[in-house]
Amino acid sequence: MADNFVPPGQQRYTRACMVCSIVMTQARFRSEGCPNCPFLDLKGSPEAIESCTSGVYEGLMTIADPKKSWVAKWQRIDGFVQGVYAMKVSGSLPEDVKAAMEDEGHVYIPRDGSAVEQD
Repeated sequence: MADNFVPPGQQRYTRACMVCSIVMTQARFRSEGCPNCPFLDLKGSPEAIESCTSGVYEGLMTIADPKKSWVAKWQRIDGFVQGVYAMKVSGSLPEDVKAAMEDEGHVYIPRDGSAVEQD
């Protein structure tokens, strides 16, 4: 269960994915990529990490069981892996990444608070 949690001494090196908002160290993004967004191809790509993750985020939530968590459902991350997530991630994805996501059938929900509910 501790696989996607940031050790206490590593918080200053964290970044949040702009697509799913998971918070991991920059080194983990570089070595493993994003566990929720493999289509971003972050593994081994400092340029992709720089453009698709952000070091500026607000609030943290630890999700141990995404399927049962009301917070995960409220944040629309109930289909993701367990771990530490940011409540709000500053920054925006490059337009080419958004277009590639849409072409592959992925829905982009901005994590910066600019998304508008359409119910």
